[in-house]
Amino acid sequence: MFSGVLPFVAVAQAGSFRRGGERLGVSAAAVSKAVQRLEAEVGVQLLERSTRRVALTPEGEAFLARCAEAVELVRSGREFLDLARREPAGELTIALPHILGRPLLRRLPRFRSRAPSLRLHLRCSDRHVDLVGDEVDVALRIGQLADASHLSRRLLTPRWVCVASPAYLHRHGRPDRPEALHEHACLKFRGTDQRLVEFSFLNDAGQAERFETPTALDIDQGELLLEAAQTGLGICQALDFMVSEQLESGQLVSVLDAWCPAGPPVQAIYRRGRARSARVRAFLDFVAGWSEGADPGSPRVQQPGS
Repeated sequence: MFSGVLPFVAVAQAGSFRRGGERLGVSAAAVSKAVQRLEAEVGVQLLERSTRRVALTPEGEAFLARCAEAVELVRSGREFLDLARREPAGELTIALPHILGRPLLRRLPRFRSRAPSLRLHLRCSDRHVDLVGDEVDVALRIGQLADASHLSRRLLTPRWVCVASPAYLHRHGRPDRPEALHEHACLKFRGTDQRLVEFSFLNDAGQAERFETPTALDIDQGELLLEAAQTGLGICQALDFMVSEQLESGQLVSVLDAWCPAGPPVQAIYRRGRARSARVRAFLDFVAGWSEGADPGSPRVQQPGS
């Protein structure tokens, strides 16, 4: 019945089917048919029609008095939804691996200045997050998207880099080719699947492939792996965003740059039903700036599987 109430109120307030239709963005004929269906459903005549004007019957006046407030509430609700779609507000839950936590936190003040009404929930975990089951709005993930039921936005593709401390390189020298790593202490990452992540280098054909070397130490936490390299324990391979600050400060030095390939992409994953949410769109637009170098220390990507 409500589908006929809006046309009825529009016609009653405008005084004609034509002007009522213009208010609703439909034809006068469509409005007239909607009001006729409403009158048939309620069993009384609400409007008196003439060639010159439309007038309310007594029943129509009583009905309008009770409907007008409801229509205004509906319009107010629609305006609220339109505003919510334009202005990010409410709560936003973001899931991300531990290694992206610190880079994101460094950038959050700028995002908060853009969306001060948002309440953020960060869920840092190296496990695979179920967006629906875990009630997550956006997940930052490393690697290719396996679940085609969700939407994704590629943020950037980082690059692998081999790093060591200046003290280690002073003691043991700089490797000049990947094969020279057999004479060095290699620090490696162990993923959540317990598999050791071997270093990746470009082969003679310019393609990336894993390169096995002796392992001096393996760690299942990315930030600890970098700390191990900083203390002089050996050479590790990370993705460039992970070591941007250390390279800039001189705590770490890169080696074998000519052989280091591109890494897996960083992607933002979100549910199809959230694509038009102002909260989600605001965050996606923000993190999309990482690939454009909008801020120093932009996060790139973490070790595969972590």
